Amino acid sequence: MSTLALDRLERAIEAVSAVPDPEIPVVSIADLGMVRAVRVAADGVVEVDLSPTYTGCPATRLIGEEVRAAIEAAGLGTPRIRFLTSPAWTTDWITPEGLAALERYGIAPPPRRADPDAPVACPRCGSTDTEEISRFGSTPCKALWRCRSCGEPFDRFKCL
Repeated sequence: MSTLALDRLERAIEAVSAVPDPEIPVVSIADLGMVRAVRVAADGVVEVDLSPTYTGCPATRLIGEEVRAAIEAAGLGTPRIRFLTSPAWTTDWITPEGLAALERYGIAPPPRRADPDAPVACPRCGSTDTEEISRFGSTPCKALWRCRSCGEPFDRFKCL
């Protein structure tokens, strides 16, 4: 790869990695594991492959628009963006930084390897004396939970 192409690739990766998730702005789409690939094609166009967190996610179109705007703002032209649904996105793709950001934001991150029987810790007090209130939370990819110790409700990412 030429130095010019490598520079374009590095700038594209930096631009895409800075795009926040529209529903959880404290975490980037890269830290959520949604960015599958960033490359510079033979014709010089930046190509970005993304995986939505689930196929019906209403934010998918907005994410594509934000990625396009980030690439264009970096002076890299109009990118080609593809949304890939196979293999399906999994919570296992969330980076350690993303998991920590979710918890700081008050969302219980999913356990690694999607163990549905793992205890769920309250992101506010740390207690594992918690219960699911509703399978549906503030967004379709989260469930609503409550901490029995501190009494606070919180979202938990569904294990996908």
